[in-house]
Amino acid sequence: MDLDAYSTAHGAEWDRLSQLARTRRLSGEEADELIAGYQAGATQLSVLSTASGSTIPGDRLSVTLSRARLRFTGASGNALAMLPRFFILQLPAALYRLRWITLGVILATVLVSTLYAVWALADPQVLASYGTDAQRQALADGAFVDYYSENPAASFAGMVWTNNAWIAAQCIALGITGVFVPYALLGNAQNVGVSAAIMFSYDKGDVFFEYILPHGLLELTCVFVAGAAGLRIFWAWIAPGARTRGQALAEDARALFTVAIGLAIWLFISGIIEGFVTPAPWPWAVKISIGIAAAAAFYAYMLVLGGRAARAGETGDLGEYEAGSRRIIAA
Repeated sequence: MDLDAYSTAHGAEWDRLSQLARTRRLSGEEADELIAGYQAGATQLSVLSTASGSTIPGDRLSVTLSRARLRFTGASGNALAMLPRFFILQLPAALYRLRWITLGVILATVLVSTLYAVWALADPQVLASYGTDAQRQALADGAFVDYYSENPAASFAGMVWTNNAWIAAQCIALGITGVFVPYALLGNAQNVGVSAAIMFSYDKGDVFFEYILPHGLLELTCVFVAGAAGLRIFWAWIAPGARTRGQALAEDARALFTVAIGLAIWLFISGIIEGFVTPAPWPWAVKISIGIAAAAAFYAYMLVLGGRAARAGETGDLGEYEAGSRRIIAA
């Protein structure tokens, strides 16, 4: 098929359809003409796609059809009706795509934290650089534990939730820079390692794990996943593969920024645990078991439900209609 000839033959129809789609108020005859033009345009787009694949005239017609369809169907979908698909398919599929990068981030963080802790414990001068002996003693004897109970549980849970959700959103949004995520993760690993070294230096290692693990298993996992999403977006920009850089960035950013919404929910659960469970006067085995259960639920959601959604063809990206044209064109 001669693409130019076909576009010339139907160009006037497409221009008229575009004009009707842009008209704010349509008469009865114009509304009928809009629907007829939409039906004809949809058939013509199918012909273009079958014969030539993705083309500029086809993309332009796709945008026009989307605009026309919106005129007589209203919004693309009911938000409440879309929630089940989001939580059962899109979000777990997006999380599943990050599983190996997340594992890498976890291993790197554990390694860096351990090295910092061992280094500080082995060299008194390094440990001394993190405060005087009195300050470190105060942290080990009470400040570390008091941090979790010095404010009312509800306000403390809200504070840590908003702070962690903001950090996760930053990791994803600023991941494209390629700098922010390594910087944030390195700082987090250093803080954990130094805190562990101070607590262990005063024989409070058991207290450290008792107050970190209940909420930290889920909280740190969410931070690691956010970092993995940011790195994935950065890599889509650096190595887009067969896609253009714009397509790769748009597709991965759309799919993976939904992770920020999901992580906010999981971090809310982590905040509840940190505010109400971590400082509770319960046996440490009970508190850590709660933390393990919460983290296990997240990993089941990510790997089991996410794997099922991925095998069904989900990527976490929006549907073709909601995502719009895959190329930036002049309509």
